[in-house]
Amino acid sequence: MRKASMIVASALFIAAGSAFAQAPNDAQIAHIVVTANQVDIDAGKLAESKSANADVKAFGKLMVTDHTGVNKSATELVTKLKVTPEDNPTSQALKKGGEENLAKLKSLSGAAFDKAYVDHEVAYHQQVLDAVDKTLIPNAKNEELKALIVKVRPAFVAHLDHAKMLQSKIGKG
Repeated sequence: MRKASMIVASALFIAAGSAFAQAPNDAQIAHIVVTANQVDIDAGKLAESKSANADVKAFGKLMVTDHTGVNKSATELVTKLKVTPEDNPTSQALKKGGEENLAKLKSLSGAAFDKAYVDHEVAYHQQVLDAVDKTLIPNAKNEELKALIVKVRPAFVAHLDHAKMLQSKIGKG
């Protein structure tokens, strides 16, 4: 992955704590959660359709399935709580970064695509975990919202481990 993309991705999640004059509220946290999942769903769909590597295709499919499930749970919860997810600088930056990643991935093919996708997944899941641990869980006021984030955290750890395994299998650079 290009260093510039890594820097942008890193800045997004560092910004999760600093993009707000104050800590994000539950409505903003809900929007961040949904946006972060959607970014990975979109990249997973592209990997499913574009990769020729069976392991990368399967990982992309897993990302679509798992992150769609998290978004379904998050949507059901905010509907139940009557919370409207609130757009914010972090969710906007996530969306923009996701769009830039997709544009880059669409320009690649073969092993270059697989490597860029998997490298991004490793970096992205690590940054999501950092945001979950340092910003989202500590600032969630609603106990059900906090519980959902805590509940899905192990899946992000598993995704990171899986992506790292794929990364070592297809070669780091």
